[in-house]
Amino acid sequence: MDFLTILADKLVVFLNNPETLKIFVSNRFLMIFLVIVLLKMKYTTYSNIYMSALVNIPGTILHEMSHFLVGLFFNARPTRFNLFPKKQGDYYLMGSVGFRNVHFYNAIPSALAPLLLLILGYYFNRWFFTHIQINYINYILYVFLQTVIIENALPSSTDFKVAFSYPLGVLLYSAALVVFLIWFI
Repeated sequence: MDFLTILADKLVVFLNNPETLKIFVSNRFLMIFLVIVLLKMKYTTYSNIYMSALVNIPGTILHEMSHFLVGLFFNARPTRFNLFPKKQGDYYLMGSVGFRNVHFYNAIPSALAPLLLLILGYYFNRWFFTHIQINYINYILYVFLQTVIIENALPSSTDFKVAFSYPLGVLLYSAALVVFLIWFI
């Protein structure tokens, strides 16, 4: 028993050392490892729809709310808003937003709206490291929250199909992007 007590005491001293914390937080390999572990844990819940819903609900809310709000702003007229998962073939549909007024001018912004979550992730990153005292628990919480934000910022394949289903809209937004890049860069 003395051996275990000594080992536990040495581990506590090691973990409470500010230099150890600095190495832990600045280690990109460890951060990528934590992200992969989180994603693996998430994917293991997919065999149970209730566990899957519980694990995915924060990101689903962010993803679907971005569709809803941008669709509302661009007059796509959201009609359905669903956060509850349902099985579709071999996978689960985590949530959905239906629109009744999708046209060339609002298809791309409404369908690709989750990309705006990347801005949220960027500012969350800046805020977190200036306002929160860094320790192991806070750092793991940071990695978890950033993983949720960034993973759910990626539009689904259905989102891409809707976004690029109007060639005039693709042309319009491509031209706007080129003008923006030329003007501001």
